[in-house]
Amino acid sequence: QVQVVESGGGLVQPGGSLRLSCAASGRIRSINAMGWYRQAPGKERELVASIASNGNTNYADSVKDRFTISRDNAKNTVYLEMGSLKPEDTAVYYCNADRVRIWGSIVFRDYWGQGTQVTVSS
Repeated sequence: QVQVVESGGGLVQPGGSLRLSCAASGRIRSINAMGWYRQAPGKERELVASIASNGNTNYADSVKDRFTISRDNAKNTVYLEMGSLKPEDTAVYYCNADRVRIWGSIVFRDYWGQGTQVTVSS
């Protein structure tokens, strides 16, 4: 009933920039927060950045001052502007829609996208 689709990953050189987009679609009534997580090979999935419906943001220390998260509530879309990229930013980036409520339901659920690969290498 709800789909979450990421786009914008790819290969970029160290120091470069990349923009990720994520759109949630379906019979969505509300979404609490939207965020980006990443998982590098052999590592656990970690939070990169999140943004609440009121615009409050939260960043991992490793990406502060380099990444910027933004959100379009009307389009149920979240963006991640990544700058000054480092090889250690290489990972699969996943979009999360937190506490999604659909029309006609009182249940809240989380939804995840399939992930998009970001590779930072020269």
